[in-house]
Amino acid sequence: MTGLRSLTPSDAAAVGRIRSGGSMRFLPPSRAAENAEAWLTRVLGYENVEPCECWYRGIVVGADLLGLISVRRYPQGEGRLGYVLREDAWGRGHGTEAVREMCAFAFHSVGLDVLTAQHHPDNPASGRVLAKAGFTRTGTSDLMAEDGTVAAYPAYELSAKDYT
Repeated sequence: MTGLRSLTPSDAAAVGRIRSGGSMRFLPPSRAAENAEAWLTRVLGYENVEPCECWYRGIVVGADLLGLISVRRYPQGEGRLGYVLREDAWGRGHGTEAVREMCAFAFHSVGLDVLTAQHHPDNPASGRVLAKAGFTRTGTSDLMAEDGTVAAYPAYELSAKDYT
């Protein structure tokens, strides 16, 4: 069974394995290149700032850290969901379970009204995860990569009233 848990400094090695895998090719180069310890230090720093506007969790099966998931709060009750899984965890339902659990947290504990998410155009499996978790595709968002190229990222949305 897939679950979520808070991250700790001792997760640095597992975070490094997650951030060095195939999923990272879908992130902008500067975010993918940040080393795991620096990333984890930054993330844990967010957790200690009140009021917390971003929540990061580890995606786990038993004690095995398979991925990372986050919700960032924006104005007017909107949040943005993001996640990444180790490549050897793809296609097993862990992403869908984690997204559903994080949605419950975002709507019930944080009190958000709507969650949005996007995925890289070359990663349709992420779109299937979002759809299985109840998100509806709303169109695309043009995002610029560091090399100046623009890509149309599929965009999704889930409202608290539609969440089941």
